[in-house]
Amino acid sequence: MNPTQLESRIQTVCLLILTTIATATALYWLAPIMIPFVLAVFLAFGVAPFIQILMRYLKVPRSLAVVATLLLGFVILNLVATLISTSLSQLAANADSYQEQFTLLVERASSALPLEEYGIEPESFANPLSTIPTKTVGGMLVYVMSTLLNLVSKGFLVLVFLFFLLIGGQKVERSIGGVWEEVGVKIQRYIVTKTIMSGATGIAVGSILGVLGIDLALVFGFFAFILNFIPSLGSLVATLLPLPVILFSPDVTATTAVLAIALPALVQVVIGNFIDPRVMGESLDLHPVTILIALIFWGMIWGLVGMLLAVPLVAILKLLFERLEITAPLGNLLAGRLGTPAPE
Repeated sequence: MNPTQLESRIQTVCLLILTTIATATALYWLAPIMIPFVLAVFLAFGVAPFIQILMRYLKVPRSLAVVATLLLGFVILNLVATLISTSLSQLAANADSYQEQFTLLVERASSALPLEEYGIEPESFANPLSTIPTKTVGGMLVYVMSTLLNLVSKGFLVLVFLFFLLIGGQKVERSIGGVWEEVGVKIQRYIVTKTIMSGATGIAVGSILGVLGIDLALVFGFFAFILNFIPSLGSLVATLLPLPVILFSPDVTATTAVLAIALPALVQVVIGNFIDPRVMGESLDLHPVTILIALIFWGMIWGLVGMLLAVPLVAILKLLFERLEITAPLGNLLAGRLGTPAPE
């Protein structure tokens, strides 16, 4: 490699780094608008099969099918908001019993541990932990409620974007082709398949916790459905979320607590370790390290929503990189192929 080529590559790498930083800054600054819009784009991919079913089998006009889809989305959004708000009310009503159970556990732990040998009084250890100020609990509930209202308002904005995307979708479908058509097919397949698998996970987790009599079982099932879109990390978080309610509920026995932790964890392990890698990894052709880096990058920019969208976003970039000669090595790198061409 001569000095001119080396200098050109160094300049290209520097420009790529600067472009990445500038793009990330712009995406972070425009998050209030970009997040609903990108969500609407992926939702448009996800609901397209439903619209096609209405048009093909029920002979419904496209405009009516779009309206029916949006009405269904509006109903689901309201049901989710009602579910979470009702569960928050239940959590607030049971706060005293949770605090009593927590205090009891702390007292048992302080009496079992040899604290006096280290010069620590059991009472001085237990009292600070067992005291939960009412203002803190109230402030937490107010924060959660405001977050809920923010999410619901963003949900309506997503529906507005989705409406215009679906209305103009037919013209776009006629004009696109080549790589964009391939991107659309693969992303649509990913979203539909992942939604079905996540739905099965959420139903299984919620049903198990409901049968065992765990509080907020429906909410934990819903969170299992949402978090399953985040590879690996989401399954772990969804498994750990019910732990405080399971441990601090006075009516939950030791056997029930073990089952409430072990059975949902088994569901997550089976789906996350045996089904997800086969179905999702093969369909998008992404290396696990690429997925991890994408989760970190998009999580830093857009938070939880960015982590939910990280995999399809990086898959789109990989497909576009592979179609351009100058960026083809980056596409191969995202797929974990070093020095080998992309498969045809």
